[in-house]
Amino acid sequence: MQGQLPFRIPLLHPLLKSMKYLYLLLTTVLFSSAALAQQLAFPGAEGFARFASGGRGGALYRVTNLNNDGKGSFRDAVSQPNRTVVFDVSGVIKIHEKIKVAPNITIAGQTAPDGGITVYGNSVSFSSNAIVRYMRFRGSINMPRGGCTVVADSLNNLILDHVSIEWGRWDNLHIKHSTNVTLQYCLVAEGIDPQRFGALIERPEFVTMHHCLWADNQSRNPKAKAKIEYINNVIYNWGNSGFVGGHSAEDHYQDVVSNYFIAGPNSTDNFLAMFTATDHVYQQGNMVDMNKDGKLNGRPVTAEDFIIQKATMLNQPSMMPKSKVKIDNPEKAYEIVVAQAGSSLKRDAIDSRIVGYVTTLGKAGKIFKSEAEAGGQPEVAEKHSTVKDSDGDGIPDAWETTNNLKPTEAADGQQTNASGYTNLEEYLNSLVKK
Repeated sequence: MQGQLPFRIPLLHPLLKSMKYLYLLLTTVLFSSAALAQQLAFPGAEGFARFASGGRGGALYRVTNLNNDGKGSFRDAVSQPNRTVVFDVSGVIKIHEKIKVAPNITIAGQTAPDGGITVYGNSVSFSSNAIVRYMRFRGSINMPRGGCTVVADSLNNLILDHVSIEWGRWDNLHIKHSTNVTLQYCLVAEGIDPQRFGALIERPEFVTMHHCLWADNQSRNPKAKAKIEYINNVIYNWGNSGFVGGHSAEDHYQDVVSNYFIAGPNSTDNFLAMFTATDHVYQQGNMVDMNKDGKLNGRPVTAEDFIIQKATMLNQPSMMPKSKVKIDNPEKAYEIVVAQAGSSLKRDAIDSRIVGYVTTLGKAGKIFKSEAEAGGQPEVAEKHSTVKDSDGDGIPDAWETTNNLKPTEAADGQQTNASGYTNLEEYLNSLVKK
């Protein structure tokens, strides 16, 4: 019996057994947390903000009118965090003052009936962990001189999917000191006076822009003072310059892959501009079409095109291995962007006009000084949803019945199913499945 302690075994055995169960429990919890952290914002979300959770599991807010403020307005809807915002109305929301969106928000523009939702007249700024889909944001010559239509500063995790951004006075879009931002299938166009610029991307990290349309901006499509991947975009009718480097003493990293630069009536030869040695560029598969002949028949972009601009060229991408965006060839990207960019479930007259310019492949397009010169924001009839939702959970009765939910029990809307999405999210995602 030397070296053995049989009298301790009965005491240790329950403890060891308990520790085993505790280990299994902790492992399960950690695994579940890791799985939850990897849940896509929605099927098809890509880029660095693809895991944003928005308002998942939070309260539902229904936008019921087109008022500037007050109960049922868009401003009120986004004023509090942890919400999913749906629309029972379509039309144009004319805002007088800036709107600040609270964190942990999902804005489901795809729920608006008929022609969708346009927010017009001033800036909208976002906070961390937001999912924004199928919305139109338009500024105005009446907002402050330095106003940008959409602002995404000092935040983490923002994904804009099928969003139209137009008529910013300084830039259409401003992103500064943020991390993990995705723009996919967006339309960034028609910046107006005094600058008429597309976007200033100022010292953020991990920005993805893919399959977006940049049209009729004087410059900054975008200005990329950033760690950014720029994939499968179409850049049309730039004025002074197209894609602009960081052009500063700080180091910037730009992966520029399989984009199509297409000159329009206002375009100079500067489809690339303002790079310095601190811009570390990986470029692959890009095309440029400068002849304005109505045909898509460009030439490959070369490293020399960037070197002339004084960029430092890299042999390997800096950003792309971390986000794994699916890459199309530039010709296919052009087709996808023309079909889908912006709030494209049903394009309104303005977005349709802009895309129409692009499809002339050099023959049409214009850089405007104001929205009035561009034709202005049309009056759009206000329309309300007639879909029945008995329990008010954001999911129509018919969809709940078809999917084995209960149209009279609101709680099932926020229940998470095997896909990792709530039932409400499943419904929202079903509205825009390709």
